Amino acid sequence: MTGHPFRGSSVRADVLICAGLDPSGGAGLIADVRVVSELGCRPVGVVTALTVQNTTAVVSTEAVSAVLVREQLELLLSDVEVRAVKIGMIGSSAVASSIAQALALTQAPVIWDPILHPSRGDVAFVDSLFGHAVIALAPHLTLLTPNAGELTFLAGKPIRSVTDARAAGQALAAKLQCAVLAKGGHLVDDGGWAREEAVDVLCFADRAEELRLPRVPGGEHVHGTGCALSSAIAAHLARGAELVEACRAAKAYVAAKIAAPTRPGRGAAAMV
Repeated sequence: MTGHPFRGSSVRADVLICAGLDPSGGAGLIADVRVVSELGCRPVGVVTALTVQNTTAVVSTEAVSAVLVREQLELLLSDVEVRAVKIGMIGSSAVASSIAQALALTQAPVIWDPILHPSRGDVAFVDSLFGHAVIALAPHLTLLTPNAGELTFLAGKPIRSVTDARAAGQALAAKLQCAVLAKGGHLVDDGGWAREEAVDVLCFADRAEELRLPRVPGGEHVHGTGCALSSAIAAHLARGAELVEACRAAKAYVAAKIAAPTRPGRGAAAMV
């Protein structure tokens, strides 16, 4: 993006984070703040939901007041000019509507990691009206970043291979009128090569581009990879990268983190 004010500048672009709070710091807002800061941006944000969890499991969640989220965001965005927005766990469809209302105050690119369930625990991260949340946020989205399970839910059919992900991602991109990054951490087959490579597919309505890197053994068990990827994409966009470039750079960043995770407790290893 030629002439972008933050490319090559010492000024730290502001990135808005709307996400749940993971007390262990392995995912959610705390992890997002670390990623955005590491990549040279300045995080601002609101908590959308509170969780009871540690590194072994998520026990329960509670959405923050939708009215409070909207008031926080509207006051913030009336003052701070953010250069990108990352949305993670929304907590409830009402919170999603509040976020959507506030996003009318910014033209910044919006990245949404549509988290439905935690990888560690049998709880829901959003209410049964998730479809309403998608409808509310869709007009503002630049990029949606579902994993195979989330894409299965959104597409209404099983997603097991890179071919499945490409077809479903392009259909969803056409429907929502935004790009879709189908994350390949849990995809297999397509001739077997997906077992050796982690293949994400960046989908547009009329085309798709595969982003490949060698698969890190055991990487699918590291906590917070989806949060980190979407936050890294937002940070690179805020600094002036084009979307494909931002996705490639974020994927490489996450791969490096997966290869050297931290172990803050007795449970899952974490990205940051």
